[in-house]
Amino acid sequence: MSEAFDCAKCSESLYGRKYIQTDDGPYCVPCYDNTFANTCAECQQLIGHDSRELFYEDRHFHEGCFRCCRCQRSLADEPFTCQDSELLCNDCYCSAFSSQCSACGETVMPGSRKLEYGGQTWHEHCFLCSGCEQPLGSRSFVPDKGAHYCVPCYENKFAPRCARCSKTLTQGGVTYRDQPWHRECLVCTGCQTPLAGQQFTSRDDDPYCVDCFGELFAPKCSSCKRPITEHPVRIPSLGPDPSPLPPLPED
Repeated sequence: MSEAFDCAKCSESLYGRKYIQTDDGPYCVPCYDNTFANTCAECQQLIGHDSRELFYEDRHFHEGCFRCCRCQRSLADEPFTCQDSELLCNDCYCSAFSSQCSACGETVMPGSRKLEYGGQTWHEHCFLCSGCEQPLGSRSFVPDKGAHYCVPCYENKFAPRCARCSKTLTQGGVTYRDQPWHRECLVCTGCQTPLAGQQFTSRDDDPYCVDCFGELFAPKCSSCKRPITEHPVRIPSLGPDPSPLPPLPED
């Protein structure tokens, strides 16, 4: 009489049937799956012994159930991301959660270099100076009405220019006859002494220090022979919004 060869779970004979051997004994296929198989987190069905099983963060999946929750692309052999317990392929993740470049409109891929300013995002190579169109990168820039300029382009385009040398004034400066001047450019027409912060007067729009004006143009006192000069003026420094000077005395 042959020895019994029964399923360790249901005790049915396994002679002539497919079975799976375990440390606890042999199991018929249905009993084995019911006892040991994991439940698919997607379809809630058992993952049979003959199915390819995928595992991610304490969740088990049939191979066919392991897919992007948006486009349904299989993630079995694809890079993916988990967002709020949902599996997403890289394309869907970038489309849903990544920023769009304000210049080219393309997605700024996770991990790529990007620049952010004023609530907007750019690819590093798309963030360009509105003047020279060179990448700004980590360089200093000046925003102006939605545009962005490197410092040289901004100064060349917007900074005031000296009435004498026509070069830009980046800081400091003085105002004379409602025009900006470099402090070093506003000098006495006669002796070339700097006039910024000093008392001076003018003739034919040319500024003169008090001494030169007196020597060159002022009438001389018949008694002491010294020049009789008008009241000179003192010019203010050029601020962010310089105010015009009062009219100069007539010659």
